[in-house]
Amino acid sequence: ADVLGRWMPWCHADYSMDEAKAWLAACQAEWARGTSYPYLIIESKSHGVIGSVDINQINREHSLGNIGYWVSSAHCGKGIATAAVKLVIQFGFAEIGLARLEIVALTQNVASRRVAEKAGARFECIVRNRLVGWDKSHDAAVYSIIPDIGG
Repeated sequence: ADVLGRWMPWCHADYSMDEAKAWLAACQAEWARGTSYPYLIIESKSHGVIGSVDINQINREHSLGNIGYWVSSAHCGKGIATAAVKLVIQFGFAEIGLARLEIVALTQNVASRRVAEKAGARFECIVRNRLVGWDKSHDAAVYSIIPDIGG
């Protein structure tokens, strides 16, 4: 939790089973409403959850959504997040029909920003006070992906 918790306020050492169950219930409800499309990242040998990737904050009027992701510290640096993001990008364009996907990461989160770049997202700008966590606002890097229409 110490490395992941640096970037994700919800991740703390005493994260409980009740919190996990509530998160899963929220994911199912959001999927049913079409407001978020979360996926678990499962380790093939142990079948344990090692991360998550989703398209959330969907704005149907403007045909855009945000991609969020995390991978447990023990599995970082193996290309898992990048592969998951590439798959969810395809889903966002082909299945949801979005015209733009964004990845927003804290400016200091070099690993997350590297995932965005490796997944093909284009860096657009640093936005002031874009993300809120740990009871304050933070600057964030914004990346975008648009469908590759016509090659």
